[in-house]
Amino acid sequence: MGGHRLVSKTSAKVLGIAARLAVFLAPGIAAAQTEWLTWGYDQQRTGWNQAETALTKDNVSRLEVKWQAQLSTPPREEVLSTLTAPLVATVNGPRGPVTRVFVAGSDNSAYAIDAETGEVAWQRRFPNTLTAPTPGDYRCPNTQNSTPAIDKATGTIYISMSDGKLRGLSLVDGEDRMPPADFTAPFARNWSLNLIDGVVYSPTARGCADTPTRFTALDLKDPMRRTLDFYTSAGVPPSSRNREDPSGAWGRGGLVLGPRGIYAQTADGPYDPASGQFGETVVAVSLKTFRLVDSYTPSNWEYLNKKDLDIGSVSPVIFPFDKWTLVGSVGKESAISLLDANNLGGADHHTPLYLSPRWGNDEEMLHDRGVWGSMATWQDSQGKRWLFMPMQGPPSKAAPKFRHSYGNAEQGSVMAFEVRLDAGNGKPMLDPAWISREMHAPDPPVVANGVVYVLQTGRNATETRSAGRMPGANAVLYALDAETGQELYSSEKLIASFTHFSEPVVAGGKVFVSTWNGKVYAFGLKK
Repeated sequence: MGGHRLVSKTSAKVLGIAARLAVFLAPGIAAAQTEWLTWGYDQQRTGWNQAETALTKDNVSRLEVKWQAQLSTPPREEVLSTLTAPLVATVNGPRGPVTRVFVAGSDNSAYAIDAETGEVAWQRRFPNTLTAPTPGDYRCPNTQNSTPAIDKATGTIYISMSDGKLRGLSLVDGEDRMPPADFTAPFARNWSLNLIDGVVYSPTARGCADTPTRFTALDLKDPMRRTLDFYTSAGVPPSSRNREDPSGAWGRGGLVLGPRGIYAQTADGPYDPASGQFGETVVAVSLKTFRLVDSYTPSNWEYLNKKDLDIGSVSPVIFPFDKWTLVGSVGKESAISLLDANNLGGADHHTPLYLSPRWGNDEEMLHDRGVWGSMATWQDSQGKRWLFMPMQGPPSKAAPKFRHSYGNAEQGSVMAFEVRLDAGNGKPMLDPAWISREMHAPDPPVVANGVVYVLQTGRNATETRSAGRMPGANAVLYALDAETGQELYSSEKLIASFTHFSEPVVAGGKVFVSTWNGKVYAFGLKK
């Protein structure tokens, strides 16, 4: 990939890559664990808890709220994500093993909550005493934003704070497990952490605090705690019009593990590989050297740029299918690409294995339409591979019909596809299986034991109001049959606020949800 510009601080010393990739390519990707240790459950952001057995299609209708934990992080109008998505891990407490729920707050706080009782086991706060260079707003609130990552081997949760520091805290008592390390620029907006073989990865996007867009890696085994950076828009300054640096990867899952390294989707921006500019592109960057190894750019990238329909709104999902490892890619335009993770765009870097029709956003709107966040994938007991996609707004009038549908879905829905082999060319394709009931602006779905869980976020078009100011403003948790889309459960009016850029988390027979008003909810089966 000669001519691609790369800016780095040092070479990361990443161990065990071959072993990791061997596991990745094996059927099932990796041994399933009952805990939820990172955004999207695993490093490939599949959103699939393979180990969940307590909740089933037959009993999920009996869900109820087991507890609500009101945390001390205050909601603020310009901060849409008061709390991160939850994580779940079992730790050895003073009285034996105990399961805890972990979230980070926008005020640079960290919480551990008892998963059975909802009691706060410990909390830490790390005030940022620095002065932000620009005023906060809902796009750049100058607050903590990224979902943490948990390392069970060391008993540590890693959290990126708004002062630019990465902190490692004990899962047991919240005590420091490492000195704070420089990770991002202060007040930058970076997305969910991914922990791979002792290295923490995260992308920075949107140009907040005049920070260039980039991917950052910090090797926790390096005594100097030096970082390695890869810039997706080398030499392009933030726009004075909207303060947004081009080509940022701001899908909620952050950076995703695949067979050739880490993968991400970039936002609007120039596409000129010779000068190191990769707008509207799926990129693969090597783990050891942090160099670009492959890329795919949709052939209509200029149209995506013009209409602000960037693929940077979504994180890719990576999964095995037949002889391939596939990358599922989509953005606000709502056309899904299936890519070969080992040869993303073919010889010309513009050719996918499969490109779907447009599934939504006929209006070509830059917000509140199309796909945001991430997709999820699942393989059923018959070996069929599925892909689940959250859609904001109505389905496209020109899209193929789904086998199962459940009425009007003008405000949004979850769409499900079976991944199949095309009999004509022998390549993967998508067969539209079902479209869910209507739900307003759904967040990324997750799946466990044949059930899809999804949150209606409850926010409105401007993304600037508090819950309760409009009818239907609150979040709703739905459980759907993963094969048919039939509604199995709805939380109705049980959640008293909205949520944003989150996901429901399913572990140990419970579903955990965090909301804008600083609450964490636990749903479990009625006795």
